[in-house]
Amino acid sequence: MLTVSGLNQYYGGSHILRDLSFEVPAGKVTTLLGRNGVGKSTLLRSLMGVVPVTTGSVKMGETDITHAAPYVRVRAGIGYVPQGREIFPRLTVEENLRMGLAIKPGSTPIPPFIFDMFPVLKQMMGRRGGDLSGGQQQQLAIGRALAAGPKLLVLDEPTEGIQPSIIKDIERAIRTLASGGEMAILLVEQYYDFARSLADHYMVMERGEIVARGAGADMDKNKVRDLLAV
Repeated sequence: MLTVSGLNQYYGGSHILRDLSFEVPAGKVTTLLGRNGVGKSTLLRSLMGVVPVTTGSVKMGETDITHAAPYVRVRAGIGYVPQGREIFPRLTVEENLRMGLAIKPGSTPIPPFIFDMFPVLKQMMGRRGGDLSGGQQQQLAIGRALAAGPKLLVLDEPTEGIQPSIIKDIERAIRTLASGGEMAILLVEQYYDFARSLADHYMVMERGEIVARGAGADMDKNKVRDLLAV
């Protein structure tokens, strides 16, 4: 679904992303792990077109989107759930979800499966996003991304600051989406147990490079947790 080849990115004289190459296949959860400051969020911003790529390529299927604008990437099928959620606090839950439908023609209804996945959103349609708890806002951010019908869902630290019960809800949602076999999921995460429970494939970043990768089932055997220790 997503193919990244030889990706490099600089801030001034600093080499932030170093020759990254990987694939994110459909129907699988690919997890990207790493400590703070290793370049994970910069990579995601590069994938979304918010930060320009210096060299290398990014493809969705056979379509080269390396230099495409962010809205073009959304139309190509990328749904992005940013770190910190970034919902619209003054808009209602319904209005936030409809923002995810902005690329759809006419008055496209909100997909019902979003409410099956996160029932609390149905109950709070008229509430302002800023009045929701952190966990509810995270569910709203995921629902907003799913409303566009993405082929690839990119999640940046979805468990950050979230209560355990909501983490379980998010875990079930990700598992359900992947089991459909059509959506590719790229999960960026520091919470090792959450990442391990979902990963079909894993990658570990250090100093802008991928230093380890493999099957999710092998994460404990390959001592991936040790690579994340401070």
